[in-house]
Amino acid sequence: MTQPPYGAPPPPPQPYSYGYGYPYQAPPPPPRKTRWGLIIGLIAGGFVLLAALGVVAIVLLVKNSDVVDAAEIGMGDCLGEIPSDSSLVSSVKTVACTEPHKGEVFAVITVPGDDFPGQDKIIGYQDKCQPALEAYSSAAMEDPEVGMFVLYPTEASWKRGDRAVTCIATTDTPRTGSLKN
Repeated sequence: MTQPPYGAPPPPPQPYSYGYGYPYQAPPPPPRKTRWGLIIGLIAGGFVLLAALGVVAIVLLVKNSDVVDAAEIGMGDCLGEIPSDSSLVSSVKTVACTEPHKGEVFAVITVPGDDFPGQDKIIGYQDKCQPALEAYSSAAMEDPEVGMFVLYPTEASWKRGDRAVTCIATTDTPRTGSLKN
């Protein structure tokens, strides 16, 4: 564009001139947004969800950690419930004796030998439970509410190393505390 002669008015503005050139051009589109933020957010959300599920699983495992193999309970352990059939018990729920419970282990008698002696001989070991209860708690022997439940190894559990005849003092009404003298 040339300069106008001295004293002449400036030239009029060009029509449709908005700073983007002539003829009018629309401003360039905004830069295309990628979806990386969304993708990263979804991945992070997935990790958070998996972590939360892991925590829930761990809490449930810890909460149920009081369920133990029946062959591994020991003298002084208390049971929340008494199993209904001693020949098929593989696990029991233990509780602190300060909590209400229906059973307390007062003796664990180990059956000697490597070969399974037969169910009759195993069941004969339960005759040792009554004298063991008297030694553990003479008051329990005199309490009409206290009964007895015996867990003993089966041929199948014997093969897994179970040699324990477990004597348990029971009550129909849950009790707190130990029966021990």
